Amino acid sequence: MAIARPLRPHQVKALDLIRSAVLDGSFRPLLQLATGGGKTRLAAEIVERARVKGNRVVFVVPALSLIDQTVKAFIEEGIPAHEIGVIQADHPMTAPHRPIQVASVQTLERRLLPITDVVIIDEAHRWFRLYARWMAADGWQRKPFIGLSATPWAKGLGKHFDRLLIAATTQELIEAGFLSPFRVFAPSHPDLSGVRTVAGDYHEGDLSKAMDRPDLVADVVRTWLMRADRRPTLCFAVDRAHAKTLQRQFTEAGVSCGYVDAYTGPDEREDVRKAFHSREIEVVCNVGVLTTGVDWDVRCIILARPTKSEMLYVQIVGRGLRTAEGKTDCLILDHSDTTLRLGFVTDIHHPELDLGDGRRKQERDRRSPLPKECAKCTFLKPARVHVCPVCGFAPERQSGVTCDAGGALFELNGGGKRRKPTPQEKATWYAMLLGYAERHGKTTAWALANYREKFLEWPFRKNDVRPWPPSDEVYGWVKSRAIAYAKGKQKGEGRHAA
Repeated sequence: MAIARPLRPHQVKALDLIRSAVLDGSFRPLLQLATGGGKTRLAAEIVERARVKGNRVVFVVPALSLIDQTVKAFIEEGIPAHEIGVIQADHPMTAPHRPIQVASVQTLERRLLPITDVVIIDEAHRWFRLYARWMAADGWQRKPFIGLSATPWAKGLGKHFDRLLIAATTQELIEAGFLSPFRVFAPSHPDLSGVRTVAGDYHEGDLSKAMDRPDLVADVVRTWLMRADRRPTLCFAVDRAHAKTLQRQFTEAGVSCGYVDAYTGPDEREDVRKAFHSREIEVVCNVGVLTTGVDWDVRCIILARPTKSEMLYVQIVGRGLRTAEGKTDCLILDHSDTTLRLGFVTDIHHPELDLGDGRRKQERDRRSPLPKECAKCTFLKPARVHVCPVCGFAPERQSGVTCDAGGALFELNGGGKRRKPTPQEKATWYAMLLGYAERHGKTTAWALANYREKFLEWPFRKNDVRPWPPSDEVYGWVKSRAIAYAKGKQKGEGRHAA
């Protein structure tokens, strides 16, 4: 049976690269294809061509949860179901005689190596000792092991694979229209000064304490309400406690929010997926489990989990880069400073495999300059872009800051004039005035009056704004108005007495 869907140009190039590498004597090629670039379609084509030639194939996935998903995808791509077997205890498709076997590395670690002609390793950046043992075993040195990965940058991969094949970069696929463009905002900047680094990334326990703070969690929800326009959103948290806190805050703000972690069963995860696609759930908070094997229609990514890992960062953002009907771009709300630390995902590119001896340092140092944050709207723009493409703000060297009567800081332009607040800043102020009113037994009319006194106008789309916990700045401003009112009243009473 022929594969139904035609190959895209970069997939044709990928197959040509693999074929040329094998003919050239490479038995360990590793193919890089960006997340959303159609890796499953490509894998199905490799499997189908091997099957037509009479070769047996073992397709290895890094987790048991990906077994059924892979089998389903292969069948949808036209591979006959009766030729696919699964290596897994008690699986209904267990059939060792079938030419195509789908297996998890966890199962293979407990069994004899299967008889096959070709091995395809999915998500090859997730390295397991089994792979090294398998590749080095007697009789396997001249059998092809083809690695597939969107992020083949793990330390030491070059010791096991002999060639890196790059079909297309993320930037190239965006320019070709196969991936979605994206916009990044950095609305908050966590203090990670006390967080230790372990094995190249942040210590999870330290990171959880730094990120699971009321002000940071509140800012995640508040920013999503202001900027996301109710887009289907995946929120990536540090750990289960942090993800649960975020889910609770979203729910309390009137946002339907789901939750997924490593302990979420396949049936429950499928229910979450269906609810997400039907828009019954607007946001799904998760702990790292939705970084691979997910093809949901995601239009906003919340990065609430700082990382130093380029691989994890690119995998997370990649969840939102798939194209979809009516989708113009992916919105990335980065509350982790990861983009400012590592750059845009389109800037991360390594043309060679890592040999495990630090030999990629010079190549890494030649990367594009890091993005810069717009001081007005928090949009992250390329380093050499002066005028913000979102709000039009152009920073001036002679700018400074000053305070209003309530002690709030405002940016000044070069002429000493106070910068006008953005619509987002004004909406946040109104939300916090509503929150103050709720806490202190005041009315919506009070919030409206105070908003008008501050901004000399009525709030835009005021009925769409929900109450939000007031900041110290709001408390200071309300207090200053009360003091000013009391002083004015005293002066009036003095004049009346005279």
